[in-house]
Amino acid sequence: MSAGRVRDAMIPEPLTLDVSASAQEAGQHLVEPDVRAVYVIDGGRFAGVLTRKTLVERVVAAGRDPREAPLGQIVEPPNWTIDPELPLDEAFAQLEEWDAERVPVVEDGLLVGVLSRAVLQRRLAEDEPPAELDQQQV
Repeated sequence: MSAGRVRDAMIPEPLTLDVSASAQEAGQHLVEPDVRAVYVIDGGRFAGVLTRKTLVERVVAAGRDPREAPLGQIVEPPNWTIDPELPLDEAFAQLEEWDAERVPVVEDGLLVGVLSRAVLQRRLAEDEPPAELDQQQV
């Protein structure tokens, strides 16, 4: 069992935009291949997540002008958040249960990081003790 906490494995300081930023600003970030979501804050507090799918559904398909659509009107509340002090093995179980690839890490309402299942799996594998050799094999 790992003694680490979510704080030890999270990606700190994820890309954020304020609720007043436009959908166009978010879209400029979301075109980058390694950016899958923009995290939206309101006065420093975590407000939600904007993905490419949400941008298409709530702005493009709805016929809204992306320059005039503030993120506060289109952002989705997160399906889940996770506490930075949660033990890593418990966090992994939660991500598995939720079938989530990434989960915002929120502390006292503030977004402090993002926990990625892939990063967490690598971290847990590093923490595993080496397998003991069978005495008969030595």
